[in-house]
Amino acid sequence: MAPAMLYRIKRLFTVKTKFEAFLVIYGLGVGAVERGIHYLQQYPGYGGWLLFACCPIAVFMVGDVLLDSVERRQQD
Repeated sequence: MAPAMLYRIKRLFTVKTKFEAFLVIYGLGVGAVERGIHYLQQYPGYGGWLLFACCPIAVFMVGDVLLDSVERRQQD
């Protein structure tokens, strides 16, 4: 592949604006809640609820890092 083609593919998967970051965070959140629902079905009781709680917490942490990186990129 030509270097220009690789550069275009790289730019396609780069989050450049806060709006794109929020869309990615929304998608991660929906997936995390879906996974948490499966945990509740597989592990009824407190264990399922603890695993359910871990899924959105991971999205909060990733979302914070993603928004910080987008803000830092916009400042530079």
